[in-house]
Amino acid sequence: MSEPIIKIEDVHKHFGRIEALRGVNLNVAEREVVVVIGPSGSGKSTMLRCINRLEEYDKGSIVVNGIDLNNPHNINAVRSEVGMVFQNFNLFPHLKVIDNLTLAQRIIRKREKEEAFEIGMQLLNKVGIPEKADVFPGQLSGGQQQRVAIARALAMNPKIMLFDEPTSALDPEMIKEVLDVMAQLAKEGMTMIVVSHEMGFARAAADRIIFMDEGVIVEENTPELFFTSPTQKRTKDFLGKVLQI
Repeated sequence: MSEPIIKIEDVHKHFGRIEALRGVNLNVAEREVVVVIGPSGSGKSTMLRCINRLEEYDKGSIVVNGIDLNNPHNINAVRSEVGMVFQNFNLFPHLKVIDNLTLAQRIIRKREKEEAFEIGMQLLNKVGIPEKADVFPGQLSGGQQQRVAIARALAMNPKIMLFDEPTSALDPEMIKEVLDVMAQLAKEGMTMIVVSHEMGFARAAADRIIFMDEGVIVEENTPELFFTSPTQKRTKDFLGKVLQI
């Protein structure tokens, strides 16, 4: 077995008196797709944000692609390897779509304007909206904006992609277009951790499903076994509500 690309060991995180993470342990292999589900407030997004130190954790260790996050000098090195897509699109509203895709490439990756533009257009083709290169984000639908946000993250050539409920702010008819892009990334072998309530996507695209509640990982398994044979009562109760079984 090769070394996991993400290693989370005994991670704790407090927000005041609230214990958001209570000793989380998780290994993620390269090219693995892990979908994290659970009720609101279970620690899913907090765990994701700790992986690239958008949140500082209080105890434990996280190693990403061999880089130890406990050393604060390593944070930027980890962030250069990890792309993140949020619930809200976080695009620059005053910049055209193509400029949203090229800005970080030129500043952080030090790419020339022409190379950054070419990569940006390739990625807009990949997410299915090359014709939107010269419009502003406010002229796009929510689904289109989220696809631009995915393309922007991919433009930095990340080894890992983190998705924090990427479809939760979208109208129902726009969800599929974003999930289709994510499913294609999974097929291409991108290492992904996805916090999502989309059970159909989890069933179809995940290698492993993690169920979190009250700051701990309650259960994990393959999609088939997770949905058909959950072992923990808390998991069964949750699935009974979200799947109405």
